[in-house]
Amino acid sequence: MQQQPTIIRGDASSPQARGPKIIAHVCNDLGGWGKGFVLALSKRWSEPEAAYRAWHRGRSGNDFGLGAVQLVQVRPDIRVANMIGQHGIRTGSGGPPVRYEAIQRCLARLAAHAAELDASVHMPRIGCGLAGGTWSRIEPLIRDELCTKGVPVTVYDFG
Repeated sequence: MQQQPTIIRGDASSPQARGPKIIAHVCNDLGGWGKGFVLALSKRWSEPEAAYRAWHRGRSGNDFGLGAVQLVQVRPDIRVANMIGQHGIRTGSGGPPVRYEAIQRCLARLAAHAAELDASVHMPRIGCGLAGGTWSRIEPLIRDELCTKGVPVTVYDFG
């Protein structure tokens, strides 16, 4: 069983694996989509952004909020996991918008989805870009919530 995520160079929006795959990334809780990794997703598929925006618009009647996960199928073997793991967006003042507890809840939900689909999980270094988190806090969450539960995880460093 994989105890650590595998880290490779590449593009997380183009996962390198056989079988069912889930591309996981962190979204904000404001309904904003337009910077960071989501741009790579939107270049490939329109469905993740459209589903996220509809999910946000209907938030009074659904589970949209910190810790929630939305799976969006983009190909027969690929789904995108929109994970709400940051509160707001980075501004000139205030701390980073990353919410580690929310990311942990997202990853626990993601593990259940991955097990149900027998899918591997693929992601950039989630929570470490615009969300302002640190990999030293995120990586143990990935290990604890996914790897130790038998979910194969590949993390992509772009470039």
